[in-house]
Amino acid sequence: MRCGQAAALALDELISHRPVACEPKDKDRYGRIVAICKLGTTDLNGWMVMQGHALAYRTYAKDYVPQEAEARRARRGVWAGSFDYPWDWRRGKRSAQPEAAPVQTVTAGDCPIKGNITAKGQKIYHTPASPWYDRTGINTSKGERWFCTEQEAQAAGWRPAQY
Repeated sequence: MRCGQAAALALDELISHRPVACEPKDKDRYGRIVAICKLGTTDLNGWMVMQGHALAYRTYAKDYVPQEAEARRARRGVWAGSFDYPWDWRRGKRSAQPEAAPVQTVTAGDCPIKGNITAKGQKIYHTPASPWYDRTGINTSKGERWFCTEQEAQAAGWRPAQY
């Protein structure tokens, strides 16, 4: 997926030649302005994250974590498949091949339950209290996913891990 191109096109379609107002908030380590941009009352930064075209960059702020969790739950944008996190990609931690999906080892914002598929094809989920939680990776290309609640996991047909 060409994520940057899809994001730019979505933002262009939303803005559609209307005026955007940006309020500078900070400067990053390279001296670039960090701003919150709005189209009317719509926070464009939050909209991009909610659509799955951008990620909440927790290193600097947690402002858009709820929007990211919603995009992930709905499998919008990048969350519809697998991808390298931009900060990992910049550090050279890239998937070996374009078709290879990275194993996700971070929580999905406020959705900490790991939906794992066993070698036998069983769909099980692990809560943070599971003894195997820290050793369980999520590979979205194999159909594995994150859940926000045990009820959500069960409604999707997953069962709890047995201890």
